[in-house]
Amino acid sequence: MTRRTLVPRISTPPQPPRLGGGVHALHGDTMGTTWSVKLAAEPACELKPLQQAIEEELALVIAQMSTWEAESHLSRFNRAPAGSWHTLQEEFFTVLNCALQVARDSGGAYDPTAGTLVNAWGFGPTRRYNEPGFAAPTPEELHAAQACCGWQRIVVDAVPRRAFQAGGLYVDFSAIAKGFAVDQVARRLRRIGIDSFLVEIGGELRGEGTKPDGQPWWVTLELPGDMHVGIETIVALYDWSIATSGDYRRYFEADGTRHSHTIDPRTGQPIRNNLASVTVLHRDCMLADAWSTALGVMGVEEGLALANRLGLCALMLQRGEDGFQEYLSTPLQALLEE
Repeated sequence: MTRRTLVPRISTPPQPPRLGGGVHALHGDTMGTTWSVKLAAEPACELKPLQQAIEEELALVIAQMSTWEAESHLSRFNRAPAGSWHTLQEEFFTVLNCALQVARDSGGAYDPTAGTLVNAWGFGPTRRYNEPGFAAPTPEELHAAQACCGWQRIVVDAVPRRAFQAGGLYVDFSAIAKGFAVDQVARRLRRIGIDSFLVEIGGELRGEGTKPDGQPWWVTLELPGDMHVGIETIVALYDWSIATSGDYRRYFEADGTRHSHTIDPRTGQPIRNNLASVTVLHRDCMLADAWSTALGVMGVEEGLALANRLGLCALMLQRGEDGFQEYLSTPLQALLEE
């Protein structure tokens, strides 16, 4: 198998390796998936306080941004009456502002208010696609769900960090919260004094510093399970993040059609562009997460054009009759090592 190497450009060289240090591993469950952290520290490093600190940050994200928790701040906002203002926590406000910016830049291909569509297609917290008796939504149900969407309907006020519930808005951060959680854990580790680590939550990653042997945190780009190619892409995560969105993660088939969990808010339908996956490299995992979804909705032609214009490092894999076709944005091609 051919190996291809991506090395993101860095403004400052990584810190020299710690002599005598080792790599410690922590892991757990969160957000319906798993998390893991590898970190470089002295062999006698106390791991229990680090595990607790990581779990505190993950719990904070869930408490503020989960649609699966009835009493999360997000769920309470979604249930709030029309015409009400709501003061938001700093983390919630940060994610909401980022989501709205990606919505603007993508022309609505990503829309944080598409939660009613996600739920209608069975990918939300209730009426699940993989439960007995589930059926694809009717045109009438889709029309009603789409009428509740529209990122333009969210009004935010930076001081004092508040948002306006126009009525019926159902915000869903499932395409951005995991990436934010990766960033949040990374920030907590830095505050503790850990400056060399690899954080992973449900396949979204961020690496900082180097391992004790001076090597970067090397990761292999995720591929769809049914993809068989002769190219393996590995990335050196020097203070960079990776997020992948794919139609192979959650989907159901009905009448010979694959219905992906990635919904196009502009049509109300699961994507039909044959994109199997989109991987984005970015300084911030939150933005990598959101943009992998947005570009996946846009498709190869529209998505690559926008990625090139915005300087996004993106890798797209599209299904075809003869297998998979690979597309790299120009900024990503610039990172390829010869």
